[in-house]
Amino acid sequence: MLTAAQIEAFFEVGFVLQPDVFDAVEIERMRRAFERLETVARGLRQTQLHRGSQFVLTPVEENHGSTRLRIERIVWCGACEPVLSAFGEDPRLLGMAGQLLGSGEMNQLINQAHFKLPGDGVEFPWHQDSTHRRYGEGDWRDVNGRGSFVQTLTAIDAMTADNGPLELIPGSCRLGHMDPQQGLPVDRLEGGAVTITMAPGSVLLFGPYTFHRSTPNRSRRPRRVFINGFAYPGANSRIYPGAGAGRLVGIGPLGSRD
Repeated sequence: MLTAAQIEAFFEVGFVLQPDVFDAVEIERMRRAFERLETVARGLRQTQLHRGSQFVLTPVEENHGSTRLRIERIVWCGACEPVLSAFGEDPRLLGMAGQLLGSGEMNQLINQAHFKLPGDGVEFPWHQDSTHRRYGEGDWRDVNGRGSFVQTLTAIDAMTADNGPLELIPGSCRLGHMDPQQGLPVDRLEGGAVTITMAPGSVLLFGPYTFHRSTPNRSRRPRRVFINGFAYPGANSRIYPGAGAGRLVGIGPLGSRD
């Protein structure tokens, strides 16, 4: 569970890092599931829905004429790998997310496997998750007035300065949702960005308004992360891809699992 200071930091700074949430045995189970997903992806070769999970894949032509497969992400990965479905609603994740949302129930919108393998070029530019949730559109309402969404990111591998880490801009959460069509204030905020490093089993929690990006993996080591996102009940009306997406999950009083 998060402390009062961590909860305050989440809303003032925009994120909080919780170390050692999952132990080595649990992370190894997740890692093996990621390896199986990678094997499936290489057999599919192109973006498609497979066994209830959406594999987002991009064939990339190499200089010597061969083609390399880039795994952008696997959406609702728990349908294809049930162990990731179970970890996606683990009481530790739900407890922290429930504290931040102020709700004993929440809709799980995100259950994703993200791969950054050496040399694959996967990166994500500066953005707010509120854009992906479609804030300001008919598919979303900020029910609790504090963003109504919490993203959790579990490190499967060590996240280091050179293998495609996440970068966040502290305090950017206080700007609220910014329409990307009107231009984002990243140029004047980017100098304050911090690079997140994480040990396997650590969990980063951040809000929908926090500006963040991730750079390409320039190391020889993989950087895989398991992402689960939770919305306040009634905030979302969009149908997300994947068998099970949007499921209602809950915690009991004081964070005990129902």
